[in-house]
Amino acid sequence: MAGEEAVSNKQVILSDYVTGFPKESDMKIITGSINLKVPEGSKDTLLLKNLYLSCDPYMRGRMSKLDKPSFVASFKPGEPLSGYGVSKVLDSTHPNYKKDDLVWGLTSWEECSLIQSPQLLIKILDTNVPLSYYTGILGMPGLTAYGGLYELCSPKKGEYVYVSAASGAVGQLVGQFAKLVGCHVVGSAGSKEKVDLLKNKFGFDDAFNYKEEPDLDAALKRCFPEGIDIYFENVGGKMLDAVLLNMRIRGRIAVCGMISQYNLEKPEGVHNLMQVVGKRIRMEGFLAGDFYHQYPKFLELVMPAIKEGKLVYVEDIAEGLEKAPSALVGIFTGQNVGKQLVVVARE
Repeated sequence: MAGEEAVSNKQVILSDYVTGFPKESDMKIITGSINLKVPEGSKDTLLLKNLYLSCDPYMRGRMSKLDKPSFVASFKPGEPLSGYGVSKVLDSTHPNYKKDDLVWGLTSWEECSLIQSPQLLIKILDTNVPLSYYTGILGMPGLTAYGGLYELCSPKKGEYVYVSAASGAVGQLVGQFAKLVGCHVVGSAGSKEKVDLLKNKFGFDDAFNYKEEPDLDAALKRCFPEGIDIYFENVGGKMLDAVLLNMRIRGRIAVCGMISQYNLEKPEGVHNLMQVVGKRIRMEGFLAGDFYHQYPKFLELVMPAIKEGKLVYVEDIAEGLEKAPSALVGIFTGQNVGKQLVVVARE
């Protein structure tokens, strides 16, 4: 954009549609330009300076050319990726936002973004916690953990809860939320370091490394001799098959994601679904957006627990927008420990 207020704007763009596991070369960093004022005549529009960007598993689906219905559209080759982030308002024609307000929600993977759908943003009112928390425990992953566990599964004291991908952005919170209710919680993760985190930092009652278990059914029977009341599903595939064999009567499964399937050309089948009938299992998929209206209620639970040290949160931070491609690719091979995010700029 021409004009004395135009500045350079580094962006992460999708080079081409992806098949199989994504690679850093599927994205590239380019430098465009952006005007530091909202264009004249634009109504309800925000210009944002992006501070933190969130790397989330669901983004993998958007990197492919989708030939089946999906809850989100494909990214477009040659255009910046988009996702959740924390941003500062530089300019606004929206009555609810003013310069220097802080927000979290959907933005683009670039230094500055012009946003014409601010209904997908939430204003940050409490800054007495790290701002990066609004990409995680106080943002979409936190709301996902809260909605899936509390609203869909209604945990009760003494119930048995299993969380797969338990050291990730969502899983680490599900386990801690379940412990707040008084549940017995077991998680699985893919390394000794992550298993130690679950038991020693997040307060899980037990945890195991699924990569070291030749028989997942046997591993679950060892951890849950009386069966599972609630399963928070992040993985799918063989793990879901094994869990179905170990669910208790009237068990509940909240289906958050199935990361084991995202990079496969042909998804694996699930063979034990008949267990749903005999055990009267309720299995329900959901999106974080289903619970946006409950965000104030969510904050009332979570914010005091953070400040009182009853909830802990681990972040894996990549510094600089140029590190965003490797950070995003890394979550599909388990390289991150905790919530993966990218620092674009510090306030």
